[in-house]
Amino acid sequence: MQIILLEKVAKLGELGDVVKVKEGYARNYLIPHGKAKRATEANLAEFEARRAELERIQAERLAGAQELAAKLEGVVVEVTRKAGMDGRLFGSVSNADIADGLTAQGFEIDRAAIRMPEGPLKQVGEAQIDIGLHSDVVATITVSVLGDQQ
Repeated sequence: MQIILLEKVAKLGELGDVVKVKEGYARNYLIPHGKAKRATEANLAEFEARRAELERIQAERLAGAQELAAKLEGVVVEVTRKAGMDGRLFGSVSNADIADGLTAQGFEIDRAAIRMPEGPLKQVGEAQIDIGLHSDVVATITVSVLGDQQ
């Protein structure tokens, strides 16, 4: 399926690119989330008419994400979980726990933006976690997992 990208999509293309993607990806994700439209003549003409507005919106989002990333640099989120004597947690620390910790510090971050490629944290200690605020902006925070031995 041919689509027009209405914003930059990682590993796919830039604003205004006409790309070919699988139908399910377009119908189930890109089009419902407002990231793309079908590449028809009418939609191409409408896109060209709105191009300046879409570029301005994308620039504002990028500037907002860069500003938030500057505020997030150096932030430490402390999470306490029950742990055994060897420092292994009885549960784990997931992206939802990290999002709750950031919310408590005054940052509204969607848990889907928190990138944990190795999965949930299962050990006491500190870990560097990336937060994808925009397709071009990634902030790094420190998550400190404290063991509660009872």
